[in-house]
Amino acid sequence: MNIILSQHTRDIVKSTAPVLAEHGTTITTVFYRNLFEAHPELLNVFNHANQAQGRQQAALANAVYAAAVHIDNLENILPAVVQIAHKHVSLGIKPEHYPIVGEFLLKAIKEVLGDAATPEILQAWEEAYGVIADAFIGVEDSMYKEAREQENGWNFFKPFTVARKVQESGNITSFYLKPADGSNVPDYKPGQYISVRVLIPGEKYTMIRQYSLSQAPKADEFRISVKREEANDPNGVVSVYLHNQVNEGDTVEVSAPAGEFMLDVSKTTPVAFISGGVGITPMMSMLETVANVTPDRPVVFLHSARNEALAAFRQDVEKYAAAMSNAKTKTFLSGGPDGVITGEILKSYVDVTGDAYVCGPVPFMEAMIRELIALGMKEEQIHYEFFGPALQLENS
Repeated sequence: MNIILSQHTRDIVKSTAPVLAEHGTTITTVFYRNLFEAHPELLNVFNHANQAQGRQQAALANAVYAAAVHIDNLENILPAVVQIAHKHVSLGIKPEHYPIVGEFLLKAIKEVLGDAATPEILQAWEEAYGVIADAFIGVEDSMYKEAREQENGWNFFKPFTVARKVQESGNITSFYLKPADGSNVPDYKPGQYISVRVLIPGEKYTMIRQYSLSQAPKADEFRISVKREEANDPNGVVSVYLHNQVNEGDTVEVSAPAGEFMLDVSKTTPVAFISGGVGITPMMSMLETVANVTPDRPVVFLHSARNEALAAFRQDVEKYAAAMSNAKTKTFLSGGPDGVITGEILKSYVDVTGDAYVCGPVPFMEAMIRELIALGMKEEQIHYEFFGPALQLENS
């Protein structure tokens, strides 16, 4: 990132970091409330469930605080910028959204901090925000360009038809999606996701959710595998709609594949896939790809489900493993005699000289990453993805 900020501005921004740590979530809650009052059309883009649970507010507060702490060396937050930029491109965030966000963020800082937010402090934050926003716009512009220019690529949302709908377990259903215009789909990296946009009857705004692509790349279709959440859970609105009302032949809108959690297909060194619950979905794309591309690669596939009825893809996992020369798989039922995946189990299955991919609920991933590090695996060998806004993982 090419950052041109005066030392005076940097000093002011850094000095306000403790205040942001203390009041960050209050500021971002005020920010979202005022933003949506003035610009309700942005509710077509933002995830209402994350709003309802306070996750989006916490994620934004973390991001603003991180920018303040690292203002002298914003390269330190570049990995987070790239991860968030993938999400933004998948949601269809545009350059013109940034000045609106900046205006309401500054107003929220002023509203919450009152007289403590002096004109000098607000001016420094306005400059800093402008620089960080430009960095996002630049990264996202190149991502949009790459998505648009690849074969069969596009930007924003495109209609797809549900070609097949297949129940995989008691709470996971797969949707096979084909472009409504009869074209093929772009290639993608195993582990990436797409956004699905729907307008649910009776709802005023469109809703967007991101789902991992759950099969190895195919020329003419995407597959997502959606966990049905409880209807009264704000996260459940879209998944219940997809399960109950979207059928074969129906149309949904889809964005191009995005995301940084992806299998390095060039490697032949040992790899372990460790998932909990619906975290199995990106692993299916990775496992199938290894079976197709590097079938001699040593592979371990460990999955934790609550019970037998919720254990999805067991036959598929066995089929892919059978096509490989060195694959070990095991499903653990946390409600049954097999119990959970412990450090001892990881020690007996995982080759710590290789790579591990971890996906699932945040507490599950924190436990798995902690155990892998305790076994001697280096952090750069452990790759993980969690659903929802970019919350901090506590694995230290």
